[in-house]
Amino acid sequence: MVVFGFGAHTGIDDVPELLRLVGRADADGLDLVSLSDHPYFGGRLDAYAAVAFVLGHTRRLSAFANVTNLPTRPAPMLARTVTSLSALSGGRVVLGMGAGGLWDRIAAMGVERLSPGAAVAAFEEAVVLIRALSGGGGPVTFHGKYYRVDGIEPAPVPAPPIWTGSNGPKSLAATGRVADGWIPGRAADWRSPRYRESRPVIDAAATAAGREPGDIATIYNLPGRISARPLERTRDGEGRWIGGDVAQWVEELTGAVLEHGAAGFTLFAPGGGTQDETSLRVWATEIAPAVREAVLV
Repeated sequence: MVVFGFGAHTGIDDVPELLRLVGRADADGLDLVSLSDHPYFGGRLDAYAAVAFVLGHTRRLSAFANVTNLPTRPAPMLARTVTSLSALSGGRVVLGMGAGGLWDRIAAMGVERLSPGAAVAAFEEAVVLIRALSGGGGPVTFHGKYYRVDGIEPAPVPAPPIWTGSNGPKSLAATGRVADGWIPGRAADWRSPRYRESRPVIDAAATAAGREPGDIATIYNLPGRISARPLERTRDGEGRWIGGDVAQWVEELTGAVLEHGAAGFTLFAPGGGTQDETSLRVWATEIAPAVREAVLV
């Protein structure tokens, strides 16, 4: 099934709007809400506190941090967090993973600064360790370069799906080896050079690791306007999707699924923030059902 979600603000001042939107999305049948993870900003909600609260206030909506600020959340504790959330919510959580971006901010929190290569290596170790600490079995001993646990009992709950925000070639290759999904960076879509150049790196690494490349889903962060009337142009001069009316969205997303293998879409406002409530209602009740029906024909 194609996943349809939306991205929401995590500002402390945005709490009433966040709760209203997730309630509406839950009732309207959306699959997922995406929350950013920037713990160094005092005006933002903690991503995992927000994810837990959202899951407790909804019945079917899944939630995830897009993507987890891994350097500030050590992998063994992150494993405990996501398996606990999965148990509490009936499996309605996704683990978004990143190697770390704003390193000046991260280091200011007392976290050791890593080089880009080291950050990717730590990221891959973290995914392996989180899986090992999930799904039951005997005590886990893991001695990596960046993480070490000795005789730790795993949670009986399976690890949630792990989606990465990989960008560079080393990170993309790690996604191919160990992840379940990929969110192309910088809102790149299926027609962008970034996607066309990056996805083969994931596929090659998956094949080399004995995995099926098709098992690694591509889920797009997709900003755009939902208009009442057709737009004359649905893409800008650089080829980026800018939106359209319902029929134009349905045509474009159906093609993305059938011709390019897209597995899901997370809707953002044109500027990258949260869409207005009317647009989200149309996304949930008109666009998502029509695309799902079209790809099944």
